[in-house]
Amino acid sequence: MSRTGKVTVVGSGFYGSTTALRLAEYNIFESVVLTDIVEGKPEGLALDINQSRSIENFETKVFGATTTSDGAGYEKTASSDVVVITAGLPRKPGMSRMDLIGVNAGIVRGVAENIAKHSPNAVVIVVSNPLDEMTALAQIATKFPHNKVMGQAGILDTARFTNFVAEKCKVEVSVVKTLTLGSHGETMVPVPSRCTVNGKALSDVLSQSEISELVDKTRNGGAEIVALLKTGSAYYAPSAAAARMAKAVITDSNEVMPVCAWVNGEYGISGVYLGVEAQIGKNGITKVMETNLTSDELSSLKVAAEAVRAKQADVKDL
Repeated sequence: MSRTGKVTVVGSGFYGSTTALRLAEYNIFESVVLTDIVEGKPEGLALDINQSRSIENFETKVFGATTTSDGAGYEKTASSDVVVITAGLPRKPGMSRMDLIGVNAGIVRGVAENIAKHSPNAVVIVVSNPLDEMTALAQIATKFPHNKVMGQAGILDTARFTNFVAEKCKVEVSVVKTLTLGSHGETMVPVPSRCTVNGKALSDVLSQSEISELVDKTRNGGAEIVALLKTGSAYYAPSAAAARMAKAVITDSNEVMPVCAWVNGEYGISGVYLGVEAQIGKNGITKVMETNLTSDELSSLKVAAEAVRAKQADVKDL
């Protein structure tokens, strides 16, 4: 099998290390670099993952790199094709994603500046919270074209919605199709009009009250996991989503996925990073896709856009 491309995952917590493992096990990348500010941690995790290669039958090499706040160690990430930013503090029970904005802004800005220095042609995938704001900040800090910087949220939120619908309907997840747009937070916009179960409209399978209940459960999906874990936040489903995005870039698949992308005219919305469906290829966002929405769904999407616009305007000074 031919392997190509270099992917860097910044941050080797549960999210970052699981993302690196998933990327390696795809067996399509030449190398994966895992970084962290904790000395020796990424090197140790890389060694552990590499020792699983013969068991899981993959050849992608994983390298660890300890980095510092002044940029030391980033030379090992040089010439990356894709960089996934997981660095930052996770939520604790009772915290909203926005509670993390101050501390994580400083971390993401520093990471983004080092990415731009060492991998000026990379496509950047941001997963640090608050997602929409950190995606905007990463673009500002790297000075990359907007299409080269995107955030992971919609794939995860859609996967949560799909799971909840499948459980409610007692069917396999493979026969459920859902979609979420908007922000990765309170103004998330699940799109029931685009959801089906075995090809039937969701509204033909569940009552409106049941759908509303699942929509609320999807919006609070991350918080529910944080409350149960008590320390840390979700990482299995989020890492799967981030890895799929990186795979779409490296393979130039032009797959359409719900992601946090720069919107400039679509849906009558301009100048903001927002959760929409987008085509992803080797240069990042190839095209933002507009889908048919009900008037209520479109209205909710515009409300989400204005909510995140105000917060994204603030991050340039953080």
